[in-house]
Amino acid sequence: MAGNSQRRNRRTSNKKGMQVGSGGNRRRALEGRGPTPPAEDRKKHKKNRIATAKAKHAVNRRPAPRRGGAKGTSEMVVGRNPVFEALRDGVPATTLYVQQYIDNDERVREALQLAGQRGNINLMEAPRPELDRMTNGLNHQGLVLQVPPYEYAEPQDLTAAAYDNGEDPLIVALDGVTDPRNLGAIVRSVSAFGGHGVVVPERRAAGMTAGAWKSSAGTAARTPVSRVTNLTRALEAYKKEGITVVGLAADGEHTVEDLEALGGPVVIVIGSEGKGLGRLVGETCDYRVRISMPGGAESLNAGVAAGIVMYEVARRRA
Repeated sequence: MAGNSQRRNRRTSNKKGMQVGSGGNRRRALEGRGPTPPAEDRKKHKKNRIATAKAKHAVNRRPAPRRGGAKGTSEMVVGRNPVFEALRDGVPATTLYVQQYIDNDERVREALQLAGQRGNINLMEAPRPELDRMTNGLNHQGLVLQVPPYEYAEPQDLTAAAYDNGEDPLIVALDGVTDPRNLGAIVRSVSAFGGHGVVVPERRAAGMTAGAWKSSAGTAARTPVSRVTNLTRALEAYKKEGITVVGLAADGEHTVEDLEALGGPVVIVIGSEGKGLGRLVGETCDYRVRISMPGGAESLNAGVAAGIVMYEVARRRA
């Protein structure tokens, strides 16, 4: 009897007493947090950054449709070889003036053929004195090509194009680059590596002339160029949109390959070969970077330097 009582008491002592419930907390914990939100709603995700910037840009966008920015001045290309090369390289043109009774050599025939193939270039015959007057006495050799004014984009158009494509803006700004061939080469690099445009100042800088068009190898037709009255203010406006401004300088604190900011929305500022970045523009930059040159060269051509940096940005974004 005593043994049975002891066994019964042991079984009774092992039973748990009354406990306070969890209130459903354990059940809710097992249910998880639900489906993963879309990338646009997750902070620090690239798509969230683009969506936020796009929404902010849409609020600030002007309600009336834009018709582009300022226009350049019309230009004359003179001489048989320059006119032929401009037509061959796709430089926009409105009228080809041909001297009366011109010696119809091979270059003249090729120029006339190219103009005819375009279909939108007027052919005008003019006496030599009239061509002399039009060109201020330059050696036109009987051929003068009228190039229309270039229609520059607005700075906001460049970022709008990026946001509309769901991409981080990639823009190149030029400070003191005066050679149109360098501008054309930079436009070509921007186009090749997926950039959204080029910004140039109005004064003491190259514009989109026939020479720049030729150097761009046709890419100027699809890569917009914006002309601004004050480059520093334009860069500050980009910074307010959340875009990092990176200046290229021989004595930069960072190297191109180690600056992580190049992987996000960025404006790359390139100065002239001789003076580099201006003081105010340099102070506006968030970072200053240099290109490592083991060979010991002091500087690079502006077009070459732009191509190197653009390649690094494209590599990081791939």
